[in-house]
Amino acid sequence: MPKRALLVIDVQKGIVRAPSILDAEGVLKRIRKLQDRFREAGAPVLHVQHDGPSGHRVEKGTPGWDIEPNVIPAQNEPVIHKRASDAFFETALQEQLAALGITDLVIAGCMTQYCVDTTCRRAVSLGYNVFLASDAHTTADDGELTASQIVSHHNTILDGFSAGEHAIVVQRTGEIEVSSS
Repeated sequence: MPKRALLVIDVQKGIVRAPSILDAEGVLKRIRKLQDRFREAGAPVLHVQHDGPSGHRVEKGTPGWDIEPNVIPAQNEPVIHKRASDAFFETALQEQLAALGITDLVIAGCMTQYCVDTTCRRAVSLGYNVFLASDAHTTADDGELTASQIVSHHNTILDGFSAGEHAIVVQRTGEIEVSSS
Protein backbone atom coordinates (compact mmCIF):
# COMPACT_ATOMS: atom_id res chain seq x y z
CA MET A 1 0.00 0.00 0.00
CA PRO A 2 1.59 3.33 -1.04
CA LYS A 3 2.28 5.83 1.71
CA ARG A 4 2.89 9.54 1.14
CA ALA A 5 4.98 12.07 3.12
CA LEU A 6 5.60 15.79 2.79
CA LEU A 7 9.25 16.85 2.47
CA VAL A 8 9.91 20.55 3.16
CA ILE A 9 13.35 21.55 1.87
CA ASP A 10 15.51 24.40 3.22
CA VAL A 11 12.81 26.84 4.26
CA GLN A 12 15.29 28.76 6.37
CA LYS A 13 15.33 32.43 7.37
CA GLY A 14 18.52 33.19 5.45
CA ILE A 15 16.84 32.05 2.24
CA VAL A 16 13.15 32.99 2.47
CA ARG A 17 13.83 36.37 4.07
CA ALA A 18 16.28 37.43 1.33
CA PRO A 19 14.74 40.33 -0.64
CA SER A 20 15.25 38.61 -4.00
CA ILE A 21 13.26 35.46 -3.21
CA LEU A 22 10.22 35.06 -5.45
CA ASP A 23 6.81 35.22 -3.71
CA ALA A 24 8.19 34.20 -0.31
CA GLU A 25 4.98 34.97 1.58
CA GLY A 26 2.80 33.11 -0.92
CA VAL A 27 5.10 30.09 -0.97
CA LEU A 28 5.21 30.03 2.85
CA LYS A 29 1.40 30.09 3.02
CA ARG A 30 1.11 27.22 0.54
CA ILE A 31 3.74 25.15 2.37
CA ARG A 32 1.88 25.78 5.62
CA LYS A 33 -1.36 24.60 3.98
CA LEU A 34 0.36 21.39 2.91
CA GLN A 35 1.78 20.91 6.41
CA ASP A 36 -1.65 21.45 7.97
CA ARG A 37 -3.31 18.97 5.59
CA PHE A 38 -0.65 16.31 6.16
CA ARG A 39 -0.70 16.79 9.93
CA GLU A 40 -4.51 16.65 10.08
CA ALA A 41 -4.42 13.38 8.11
CA GLY A 42 -1.72 11.94 10.38
CA ALA A 43 0.66 11.73 7.41
CA PRO A 44 4.39 12.26 7.94
CA VAL A 45 6.01 15.68 7.50
CA LEU A 46 9.79 15.80 7.28
CA HIS A 47 12.03 18.85 7.09
CA VAL A 48 15.43 19.33 5.48
CA GLN A 49 17.76 21.98 6.87
CA HIS A 50 20.93 23.02 5.06
CA ASP A 51 23.98 23.32 7.31
CA GLY A 52 25.92 26.01 5.47
CA PRO A 53 29.64 26.58 5.93
CA SER A 54 31.18 29.57 7.68
CA GLY A 55 30.03 32.83 6.07
CA HIS A 56 27.12 31.23 4.18
CA ARG A 57 23.67 32.80 4.58
CA VAL A 58 22.50 29.57 6.25
CA GLU A 59 25.67 29.00 8.27
CA LYS A 60 24.89 26.42 10.91
CA GLY A 61 24.01 28.03 14.23
CA THR A 62 23.36 31.53 12.86
CA PRO A 63 19.92 33.23 12.72
CA GLY A 64 19.80 32.64 8.94
CA TRP A 65 20.15 28.89 9.52
CA ASP A 66 16.96 28.71 11.58
CA ILE A 67 13.88 27.21 9.96
CA GLU A 68 11.33 29.89 9.10
CA PRO A 69 8.85 30.17 12.04
CA ASN A 70 5.81 30.06 9.72
CA VAL A 71 6.65 26.46 8.77
CA ILE A 72 8.45 25.30 11.91
CA PRO A 73 8.50 21.53 12.43
CA ALA A 74 6.07 20.05 14.93
CA GLN A 75 7.70 18.41 17.94
CA ASN A 76 7.61 14.88 16.48
CA GLU A 77 8.69 15.77 12.93
CA PRO A 78 12.20 14.80 11.84
CA VAL A 79 14.68 17.42 10.67
CA ILE A 80 17.27 16.05 8.27
CA HIS A 81 20.53 18.02 8.15
CA LYS A 82 22.40 18.24 4.86
CA ARG A 83 25.48 19.91 3.40
CA ALA A 84 24.81 19.41 -0.32
CA SER A 85 21.95 20.15 -2.72
CA ASP A 86 20.87 16.49 -2.64
CA ALA A 87 18.86 15.90 0.55
CA PHE A 88 19.77 12.18 0.34
CA PHE A 89 23.55 12.72 0.06
CA GLU A 90 25.27 11.68 3.31
CA THR A 91 22.08 12.14 5.34
CA ALA A 92 19.62 9.90 7.16
CA LEU A 93 16.72 10.84 4.86
CA GLN A 94 16.42 7.51 3.06
CA GLU A 95 16.58 5.62 6.35
CA GLN A 96 13.88 7.87 7.85
CA LEU A 97 11.61 7.32 4.83
CA ALA A 98 12.18 3.55 4.91
CA ALA A 99 11.37 3.41 8.63
CA LEU A 100 8.08 5.21 7.90
CA GLY A 101 7.28 2.98 4.90
CA ILE A 102 7.14 5.96 2.53
CA THR A 103 6.71 5.31 -1.20
CA ASP A 104 5.55 8.75 -2.38
CA LEU A 105 7.03 12.17 -1.61
CA VAL A 106 5.38 15.55 -1.91
CA ILE A 107 8.16 18.12 -2.19
CA ALA A 108 8.12 21.86 -1.48
CA GLY A 109 10.74 24.37 -0.42
CA CYS A 110 13.73 26.42 -1.45
CA MET A 111 16.11 26.82 -3.98
CA THR A 112 14.31 25.45 -7.00
CA GLN A 113 17.28 24.91 -9.31
CA TYR A 114 19.51 23.43 -6.63
CA CYS A 115 18.07 21.56 -3.67
CA VAL A 116 14.50 21.09 -4.91
CA ASP A 117 15.53 19.90 -8.38
CA THR A 118 18.34 17.64 -7.18
CA THR A 119 16.27 16.04 -4.43
CA CYS A 120 13.31 15.43 -6.77
CA ARG A 121 15.51 13.71 -9.34
CA ARG A 122 17.39 11.65 -6.74
CA ALA A 123 14.16 10.56 -5.06
CA VAL A 124 12.82 9.19 -8.35
CA SER A 125 16.11 7.40 -9.00
CA LEU A 126 15.86 5.82 -5.55
CA GLY A 127 12.37 4.48 -6.30
CA TYR A 128 10.01 7.12 -4.90
CA ASN A 129 7.06 8.65 -6.72
CA VAL A 130 7.44 12.42 -6.42
CA PHE A 131 4.79 15.12 -6.43
CA LEU A 132 6.35 18.58 -6.74
CA ALA A 133 4.14 21.41 -5.49
CA SER A 134 4.49 23.77 -8.46
CA ASP A 135 3.47 26.84 -6.45
CA ALA A 136 5.26 25.93 -3.20
CA HIS A 137 8.91 26.11 -4.21
CA THR A 138 10.94 29.23 -4.84
CA THR A 139 14.30 30.74 -5.65
CA ALA A 140 15.97 34.04 -6.53
CA ASP A 141 17.13 35.62 -9.77
CA ASP A 142 20.49 34.15 -10.83
CA GLY A 143 21.83 36.86 -13.14
CA GLU A 144 20.77 35.06 -16.31
CA LEU A 145 17.17 34.12 -15.50
CA THR A 146 14.56 35.63 -13.24
CA ALA A 147 13.30 33.57 -10.33
CA SER A 148 9.94 33.31 -12.08
CA GLN A 149 11.62 31.89 -15.19
CA ILE A 150 13.61 29.40 -13.10
CA VAL A 151 10.52 28.14 -11.25
CA SER A 152 8.50 27.89 -14.48
CA HIS A 153 11.34 26.11 -16.28
CA HIS A 154 11.77 23.54 -13.52
CA ASN A 155 8.04 22.92 -13.26
CA THR A 156 8.12 22.13 -16.98
CA ILE A 157 11.27 20.00 -17.16
CA LEU A 158 10.62 18.03 -13.98
CA ASP A 159 7.02 17.09 -14.84
CA GLY A 160 7.24 13.56 -16.16
CA PHE A 161 10.93 13.03 -15.32
CA SER A 162 11.18 9.33 -14.64
CA ALA A 163 13.45 6.47 -13.69
CA GLY A 164 11.88 3.10 -14.39
CA GLU A 165 8.32 3.11 -13.17
CA HIS A 166 8.78 6.09 -10.84
CA ALA A 167 8.21 9.67 -11.96
CA ILE A 168 7.78 13.27 -10.92
CA VAL A 169 4.31 14.77 -11.23
CA VAL A 170 4.10 18.56 -10.93
CA GLN A 171 0.85 19.79 -9.37
CA ARG A 172 -0.45 22.93 -7.71
CA THR A 173 -0.73 22.75 -3.93
CA GLY A 174 -4.53 22.50 -4.02
CA GLU A 175 -4.38 19.50 -6.37
CA ILE A 176 -2.01 17.43 -4.24
CA GLU A 177 -3.55 14.45 -2.43
CA VAL A 178 -2.40 13.75 1.11
CA SER A 179 -2.94 10.02 0.86
CA SER A 180 -1.70 7.83 -1.95
CA SER A 181 -4.36 6.25 -4.10
